Amino acid sequence: MTTNSRGSTIVRDGPWGFFFLLAYVGAAIYFVSVSDGSFWGVVLGLLQAIVWPVYVVYHALVLLGA
Repeated sequence: MTTNSRGSTIVRDGPWGFFFLLAYVGAAIYFVSVSDGSFWGVVLGLLQAIVWPVYVVYHALVLLGA
């Protein structure tokens, strides 16, 4: 984040936001597709898509023996 001569704040995080959007959509498609198809299964799949990085870190730590 930078500030120009007029005092306006310039934020250049657009590409990262797009990457995280694609990651969420991909995770949502995966978790919903492996659910049983019920309403609560789909809701749980969407919630899991939000926190999927936690699963990755947990399993990486298990593999490292931590």
